[in-house]
Amino acid sequence: MRILQVNKFNYIRGGAEKYFIEISKKLEKEGHQVAIFSMHHPKNNPSPWDRYFVSRISFNEAKLRDRIIAPFRIIYSLEAKRKFKKIIKDFKPDIIHIHNVYHQISPSILDVAKKYKIPVVMHLHDYKLICPNYQLFVDNKICYRCKGGGYYNCIKHKCFKKSLLQSILATVEMWFHHKVLNIYKKNISQFIAPSDFMRKTVVDFGIDSEKVSLVYNFSEELEVDNNAEVENYGLYFGRISDEKGIDVLLRAFSLYKGEMKLKIVGSGPSEEKMKAMSIKLGLGNKVEFLGPKFSKDLVSIIQKAKAIFIPSIWNENMPLTLLESLYLSKVVIASRTGGLPELIDDKISGFLFENGNPDQLAELIANLSNYNLEDIGNKAKERVEGLNIDNHFDNILEVYNKVKKS
Repeated sequence: MRILQVNKFNYIRGGAEKYFIEISKKLEKEGHQVAIFSMHHPKNNPSPWDRYFVSRISFNEAKLRDRIIAPFRIIYSLEAKRKFKKIIKDFKPDIIHIHNVYHQISPSILDVAKKYKIPVVMHLHDYKLICPNYQLFVDNKICYRCKGGGYYNCIKHKCFKKSLLQSILATVEMWFHHKVLNIYKKNISQFIAPSDFMRKTVVDFGIDSEKVSLVYNFSEELEVDNNAEVENYGLYFGRISDEKGIDVLLRAFSLYKGEMKLKIVGSGPSEEKMKAMSIKLGLGNKVEFLGPKFSKDLVSIIQKAKAIFIPSIWNENMPLTLLESLYLSKVVIASRTGGLPELIDDKISGFLFENGNPDQLAELIANLSNYNLEDIGNKAKERVEGLNIDNHFDNILEVYNKVKKS
């Protein structure tokens, strides 16, 4: 099969890019022909297809050129449409699998796919399909105000980075794509949801349930140190941003009077705020910010942790942090939100606490000694035993074959 994989970045920037790169490698390994369509970027992995890539645009840099072309690129990129037509004519794909195309590429490419009658599968790595700011989360609260097409709420509440101008642009984008062009519903053959929560949510927002397939992400095989000894600390690893609920975790540790310490691995826009909060709560000796860690260093820190915390206050989809932790037989303590409860049976294969409740979380931490954590860790590993790349690959092929026949 000839598969065209599409994502705006061709380097590991987050979970979506990691998945996009890994599934492309797996498809090639299994004998399929894979082409890539992306955006030029100095961090990109080398690719024989980069001559088709769209020019780079950065929304985080104050270049005059980028500020001028940004609205056109976001709403409907003629450059992406033109270059996508070239790669389709040259590569002649059987299937197009798109990931994150918003803003840097735009859905203009879907009109090309429709013209050449090539089925398109779209992977839902976030909530951008139904929410202007990607998150269903604003002012530190889960938000469904745009359900039914009420995108004006994005302007009203300045949902996009607290910027009125950017919120206006995001609103126009959603209105044009969904109300005027109806470009996703018309041109996507099948959506892939990595959690049942995502599946139910997009269906609730108006996507045809028959067009949404549940395919859990896979946990990659991590190099395990069988001699690693568990130490008395809890661990948060991942992006440090408001929606991740790290403030809830810090408040819980300020209430907890036991000996277990907390390590925080990662970086992000809320890093300095969380460090300041830790000091303000008097947690200087109890909390350690380690910065980003990768590969063996990260796996080692995870393995030695007594428990892993995922205290998100937004609707997590199916984060790799959860899958990796369960794969490593770790006790996960997560908020009861989004897709997290789908792989955690409370007090059996992990622990769940009320979203945003530091008191309940502190009580959980204090009572960990009452449970057989080794047994819970083993049951956690069982929850993801079938979520390997081989089974995942088979499930993806099922989706591909389904849309090819339709």
